[in-house]
Amino acid sequence: MKTLRFILGDQLSQKVSALRGADPATDIVLIVEVQAEAVSVRHHKKKIAFILASMRAFAETLRGQGFTVDYVKMDDPANTGSFDGELDRAITRHQPNALCLTRASEWRVLEMQRHWAETLDLQVLLLEDDRFLCDEAQFRAWAAGRKSFVMEHFYRNMRRRTGLLMEGDQPAGGRWNFDHDNRKPAKPDLFMQLPHRCPPSVQTQEVIELVSTRFAGHFGDLEPFWFATSAREAEIARDHFLANNLPRFGETQDAMLEGQLFLNHAVMSLYLNVGLLEPLDLCRRAELEWQAGRAPLAAVEGFIRQIIGWREYVRGIYWLHAPDYKGFNHLEAKRPLPALYWTGQTKMACMQAAIGQTKREAYAHHIQRLMVTGNFALLAGLDPHEVHEWYLSVYADAFEWVEVPNTIGMALYADGGIMASKPYAASGAYIHKMSDYCERCAYDPSVKSGPRACPFNPLYWDFIGRNEGKLGSNPRMGPVYATWRKMGQSRREEIGADSQRILEALDNGQL
Repeated sequence: MKTLRFILGDQLSQKVSALRGADPATDIVLIVEVQAEAVSVRHHKKKIAFILASMRAFAETLRGQGFTVDYVKMDDPANTGSFDGELDRAITRHQPNALCLTRASEWRVLEMQRHWAETLDLQVLLLEDDRFLCDEAQFRAWAAGRKSFVMEHFYRNMRRRTGLLMEGDQPAGGRWNFDHDNRKPAKPDLFMQLPHRCPPSVQTQEVIELVSTRFAGHFGDLEPFWFATSAREAEIARDHFLANNLPRFGETQDAMLEGQLFLNHAVMSLYLNVGLLEPLDLCRRAELEWQAGRAPLAAVEGFIRQIIGWREYVRGIYWLHAPDYKGFNHLEAKRPLPALYWTGQTKMACMQAAIGQTKREAYAHHIQRLMVTGNFALLAGLDPHEVHEWYLSVYADAFEWVEVPNTIGMALYADGGIMASKPYAASGAYIHKMSDYCERCAYDPSVKSGPRACPFNPLYWDFIGRNEGKLGSNPRMGPVYATWRKMGQSRREEIGADSQRILEALDNGQL
């Protein structure tokens, strides 16, 4: 029986379920580059190049193993520009008996797949994406009957299921979580190694040229391009991280330093999210570094928690609440996304650094996303859907299943507390503690009011005041609201005036 096996751009693993049992003698693997997906939001140029180059490298790997790969390039004159159109053309070309698919990671594309299953005049096999360690049914079973979905509880369950960092039924080192040891500021370090950089292949360079022409108006710098685009290159980048950065990953994972864009972060999420690396394999290799005495337990635990804990958890939350989740707006925030999120032109050093880095690298680490750009969006009351589309656009590792919960739930509290027990709101003091950005900033985190005040300071208390009706009864916000309620009327008016001035400057591009 001839089967058409349709592989999407984030399913670039030889172990993906749609390839399981494939017969190179009869089956055809279909991989297509389509304009509609590249412009579903205005994705970062480097992100588009990474995905297309990885798709092409994967096709070559499969061909080398004897598979017939029907690969449709974006600049093929016959390319219809959509999944529907390219699937119809492929079925006409090959006349398969069956279509085999792995479930898409995004609700919108999954709905397309379900439509194909209902309407095509051939057998359609829609298989679970078992590259993840917790499928939708397992997460729903874990979530059933819970009033809150605490990630730590889910993470402990995943530790038991995988056996990672376990000694019998107890966590290694006697603690489940070493996060308290992983919140130290960092100091400049000339010996801190950058992530492994892969020179673009001839094929990748062709993709770069295509993207530079076709998507010239999209956000971001296309070069220098250094991402791995094949499983072998990603494995080299993985081994480089494990040997050089994992030992110090933990203690500085929340730190931010001017001019040091990566610190000891892995930059593995983009490779995991398209299939070039396998999550459990990566975690087991990190565990071996601890067992061999080459990395401390706190660092390895923090790294593994991000993968089997956080990564699997946010995917579960996404599917538990899809497709409605990205439309949530619990705090009724409505301010349009300001231009500085695209330009990086602001006197705020932290925002300038995070957005400038994002423009150059299609990357910023989780604290820059949560506590700088996300925190500012929360305090300024930016529209959650516009913020969501920005995050989805600008980061190479951003796919809707992972980005939506992180933005709508964690950064903006727009889900009303499904994920977080309180908003991740902070004044300038947090950024001053965890970074060196404030040293060159036009604003001062120690100043609470007036033109020199760090904008995060008045905006923080303005956020607290205007959301008292929704947040005032939250037990974890009790001390904050106790302080707010003790403030005199004149201080509240001062906060309101400062916040209005800041937001007017934001709207006018003068902040």
